Amino acid sequence: MYRILVFILLFFTCLNSFSQETPKRPKIGLVLSGGGAKGFAHIGVLNVLEDAGVKIDYIGGTSMGAVIGGLYAMGYNAKQIDSIIDVTNFSNVLNDFIPRSSKNFYEKRNDELYALVLPFNKFSIGTPEALSKGMYNFNLLSRLTLPVRHVRDFKTLPIPFLCVGTNIALGEQVVFDKGVLAQALTGSSSLPSVFSPVVIDNNLIVDGGVINNYPIEEVRKMGADIIIGVDVQSGLLKKDELRSASKIFFQITNLQMIERMKVNANLTEVYIKPDVKNYGVVSFEKASEIIKKGEDATFAVYEKIDLLVDKANPYHKPKLKVETDSLTIVDIKVNELVNYSRDYVIGKLNFKPGSKISFKNLETGINNLNATQNFSAVSYYFDKNGEYDDLILTLTESPVKTNLKFGLHYDGLYKSAILANVTNKKTFFKNDFLSADLVLGDNVRYYFDYYIDNGFQLSYGFKSQLNRFNKNLPVKVITYNKQASNSINVDYVDLSNQVYIQSVFAQKFLIGMGAEFEYLNISSETLELNSTITKSDYVSIFAYIKYDSYDNKYFPKKGWYFSGNPQFYMLSSENSSKFEPFSVVSGEAGIAKTIFKNTTIKFQAEAGASIGNKSLPYFDYMLGGYGFNNANNFKYFYGYDYLSISGNSYLETTITLDFEMFKKNHLNFSANYANLEDDLYDSLDWISWPKYSGYALGYGLETIIGPVDVKYSWSPETSKSYLWFTIGFIF
Repeated sequence: MYRILVFILLFFTCLNSFSQETPKRPKIGLVLSGGGAKGFAHIGVLNVLEDAGVKIDYIGGTSMGAVIGGLYAMGYNAKQIDSIIDVTNFSNVLNDFIPRSSKNFYEKRNDELYALVLPFNKFSIGTPEALSKGMYNFNLLSRLTLPVRHVRDFKTLPIPFLCVGTNIALGEQVVFDKGVLAQALTGSSSLPSVFSPVVIDNNLIVDGGVINNYPIEEVRKMGADIIIGVDVQSGLLKKDELRSASKIFFQITNLQMIERMKVNANLTEVYIKPDVKNYGVVSFEKASEIIKKGEDATFAVYEKIDLLVDKANPYHKPKLKVETDSLTIVDIKVNELVNYSRDYVIGKLNFKPGSKISFKNLETGINNLNATQNFSAVSYYFDKNGEYDDLILTLTESPVKTNLKFGLHYDGLYKSAILANVTNKKTFFKNDFLSADLVLGDNVRYYFDYYIDNGFQLSYGFKSQLNRFNKNLPVKVITYNKQASNSINVDYVDLSNQVYIQSVFAQKFLIGMGAEFEYLNISSETLELNSTITKSDYVSIFAYIKYDSYDNKYFPKKGWYFSGNPQFYMLSSENSSKFEPFSVVSGEAGIAKTIFKNTTIKFQAEAGASIGNKSLPYFDYMLGGYGFNNANNFKYFYGYDYLSISGNSYLETTITLDFEMFKKNHLNFSANYANLEDDLYDSLDWISWPKYSGYALGYGLETIIGPVDVKYSWSPETSKSYLWFTIGFIF
């Protein structure tokens, strides 16, 4: 009987113990505030939380807190995010960097000619709405979030996530817990005046910190029992620190946030406040220091963090595996556009539906669209199409169709000049482009271009330009008298008009052909009898092929260049005894390569020849000088004065060694060699030891108006040396 009573007692005891539930682990929410570069401290916090074994169940963030939190929520661990920050060029993020390779020849010319560009609309001159459209940032986040590109509900991410933006038109908070992750992160981190607002679901979104920089309530609603909050906001600046417009602006925006944070800090179970007061919102170069500040602040509250760890089973966050960035684009869907055709858009993307591409190819195509400046916003995402993707493009056409542009330049041939330009798009047709340059200064000139860009289809246009200068030139260079040793003062006027058709391949190859009507008037008041050297009209046909992958026109560090230009002069008003139809063929190629840190070598070779029984001295290749607009067979050559040697055929090579001493400051040395004479290629003289040589030691500075160059040049064949100055983009 005793044994039966003991058994019954043990049975009910065990039954009672099994009926009690295992204690439920509290859900932990992580709240990350915004603060620009100061938000790198979040990475340090995550490092310590991971090492401690804390499992995060929900994440909410604003601005940089949204970016760091979103990447962490989708699967990256802290060390991976640290690595991403380490290799990201944040200068490119702020400047919305577009690689030169993504620009066609018109866009390259635009960036390498004008110092100031202003929108012109309804007879009023405007200013850009922000420093950056944020396209570089969006491309970066799109690449990083590629593994979750099909996720539309952020609750289904490995860690449920939300972020906060501000609907600037309504002054309301927008919570992003659904949609396209890259778009949400871009919108939440779109700092006003630095980045343009982002359009999401027809709402104009800016940085969430404007209204709610610490979304603690929103994370509580997700189901968090305990909040770990990281506050990287700045305190109010003192009176003597408010000495700039930007600091006053951030002080105003901080007023509301700081008052709200005092309340939120008391509602946060584990409040982490990194000491980042000595860093600014754009102190991106201090990333490692700021991350360390986050680690230090987390260790300061480590006792509280340690209580959240499941000691029996500490959490270890796995590394996100990114298998490939390859994409197969089944279809390309573009929203309806008023001024640009679908062919134009796909032509700029440079890949067609049904293409298998890398994300880098996609990014290049998006950059091509952005570089046109035809769209104030370019956004995209991917919809699943079977095992592959559809690319969904949303383009916002720029309301500004007209821009005013200005430039400054000085060189020893054309002298001082101010450039004024008006550029208009959709003047008569879709996809058209009209540009008119007027150069005022010592030599008045103009350049007019009207072009219709049809993407993959054939494009066509019309050009008209006037070049003129006044310069002392050797008589033998500009006349038939090749034996003369004296110089004369020459007035040179060249007016040409061209019609052409062309096609662009891979945004780098430009192939075209056309016809030209040219008026040439060369005269000299120092001639004793007839002041007119020539005053004639010429009709010719021409073709061209160009390739340009230099990363910088003036100081390239990598890439190569090729140009081939045949031209046939078939008619002229020139005296029949002087003129017979003839051809001119020229070409040049160059390559640049960085050989050591900050040291680049550039090699260039060029050649040209006249073909026919007669050629005209005015169309000969004229070498000498540096820094001028080298039209009409005018070529640079160190060691000789401007346009001081000539011939109807030439072969030239140039080697330049450039050392960037510190950012945008260049010290360079150049050497060039040439064979130049009439009918050079009729014999083997062109492969003989160079007849002409020259050297130059220079200093170059990259400025907002273009390069400022100083070169000291000399040649062993002459007793003269030259000091040349050039200022601004060359035109």
